[in-house]
Amino acid sequence: MNRVSFVIVTAIILFVAFGLGWFTNWLVHRFTRVRQQDLSELDRMAQALHEAELIRDQAIEYVETRERDLTARLSQTEAELAAAMDGLRAARAEADHYRARLQGTE
Repeated sequence: MNRVSFVIVTAIILFVAFGLGWFTNWLVHRFTRVRQQDLSELDRMAQALHEAELIRDQAIEYVETRERDLTARLSQTEAELAAAMDGLRAARAEADHYRARLQGTE
């Protein structure tokens, strides 16, 4: 193989490699192209997801606040119940005391 034929064969091989590379690049971009409609839909979905996350955070905050309020009310109610039970116990003891005195005098 002389020098001229070697240069021509090398040039043909490089041109074929370039052509295959360009064709492969075109195919990849053709199949992976994102349309503007798809981008706008993705933007809309991202906005909807963001709004849903905000609503979820607000709901969690509301539930936590409501739970704290109910826990405080429950504690207060339990304290009132304990006080009422103590008062009732004292009133029963006093009533038993007066009943015993009354029955002892008869």
